Amino acid sequence: MRVIRFVRVVLGGPAWLRQRRGQRRAFQLLVLLCVLALAPSAWLWTSTADRVRTVQSVPQAPVAVVFGAGLENGTPSPYLAHRLDAALELYQRQKVSAILVTGDNGRAAYDETDAMRRYLIEHGVPEIRVVGDYAGFDTWDSCTRARRIFGVRRAVLVSQEFHVRRALALCQAAGVDAYAVGVQEWHDVTWYYGGLREIPGAGKAALNAWLRPDPALLGPQEQGIPRALADAGAR
Repeated sequence: MRVIRFVRVVLGGPAWLRQRRGQRRAFQLLVLLCVLALAPSAWLWTSTADRVRTVQSVPQAPVAVVFGAGLENGTPSPYLAHRLDAALELYQRQKVSAILVTGDNGRAAYDETDAMRRYLIEHGVPEIRVVGDYAGFDTWDSCTRARRIFGVRRAVLVSQEFHVRRALALCQAAGVDAYAVGVQEWHDVTWYYGGLREIPGAGKAALNAWLRPDPALLGPQEQGIPRALADAGAR
């Protein structure tokens, strides 16, 4: 109530705010707006509570899905490199047999996916085991394309802690049985910015999970993941 009075005194306000009933309604509206804003975030935490693990404790799955996180001079940004390092460790520990890297290649001068593939191949993952999705324009597109285009039914998702719960909820909504590895980072400016983005991101995720729209691009089914898993089974 003091906040409302302060705003009214400093900024002025309508006549109804000068009445106690109006102040009470304004406070109730403020509380309601806060609840509505935070409800999607609460949904993400409750729906994924037991699905975020470490590289060491995550269950085995056929595929790891790594989400794009930006490039610097054509190479993975530090945050993206950390995601790729976690996927590399999953592969080395035989937790996964193939890796799907999903990123933005919406323009010729920007190709997250090839940069991610190149990084993993240069670090020892056989080329056939690294499959690229060039139309992962956002998290929902990446998840629904993993299921509908690449045939991924069970996966380990790899992203930073502040993003991975949203990825989990969306992939589950898209029909992928998923666990996730949340990559830890120093709490720097980028980390706080990423966490702040998750507040509106959670609202968008709730709408996507409810409406389940088509991704920006669909196209024919890709055979990269089946080939990678067949190669793994042949060894």
